Amino acid sequence: MATTKEYRDFILEQLSLLDNITCKAMMGEYLLYYNTILFGGIYDSRLLVKIVESNQKYNMKEEIPYKGAKPMYMIEEMDNRELIKDIVIDTCKDLTIKKKKAKYDI
Repeated sequence: MATTKEYRDFILEQLSLLDNITCKAMMGEYLLYYNTILFGGIYDSRLLVKIVESNQKYNMKEEIPYKGAKPMYMIEEMDNRELIKDIVIDTCKDLTIKKKKAKYDI
């Protein structure tokens, strides 16, 4: 079940304490980036973040975003913007920015 644009807008509002949030549509769902780092997404109207060492302290529930995908953590306290901000920042601490490779080296 695809996530609605209204729910996407709600999630982006909950992430408003963070600067540089980018949202990209992907097959009816949305990928979320913070400072160009892919940290999670909105899947079936659930805010999910990648599982990394830095965010395990929040004791979040593991969910599968879509069939065949790796488990991710689900943020359930959607009314707590400060907590959401902290989770995103901690998640991104363990993730790196992937640089695009040049097609041809000259």
